[in-house]
Amino acid sequence: MAVLDASGQTLVEVPLAPGMRWCLGWNHSVRKFPVLDCYRYQQGRMVLERSHQPDFAAGLGHTPGRGEQVSDGRGGYWIENIDEPVPGDRYTLRVGSPTVDHRLLWQAAGDEHRVSLSELAAGERVTLRLIKPEDLRKPDDV
Repeated sequence: MAVLDASGQTLVEVPLAPGMRWCLGWNHSVRKFPVLDCYRYQQGRMVLERSHQPDFAAGLGHTPGRGEQVSDGRGGYWIENIDEPVPGDRYTLRVGSPTVDHRLLWQAAGDEHRVSLSELAAGERVTLRLIKPEDLRKPDDV
């Protein structure tokens, strides 16, 4: 998975294996609590798997028929089993300020990783794009 700036330059690259999961986290602009949208690399697609929301604040909530809302046991909730393929395996995001702190979160080799997109591109438009291993291979004739 890669995060590209408006000119197509790579800001962040996360090597993915099939089945791997990652989340985009941010702090709600009004209530300031963390929100997560979590994705999975499934059958060659970027799939929105689930979302965590600690409150029903402005702009948040569960849409009936789109996943299942379950308690997180701490006053918030997860929307599980969304399982929506992301169109074109990419989406565009206007990165928030350092207070919003848009960030990528993932685990690899047992370690937790975090990259703040707000530190790299606050106020900028970026594209989060699935890069499949076959996209990285060079042609045989090079």
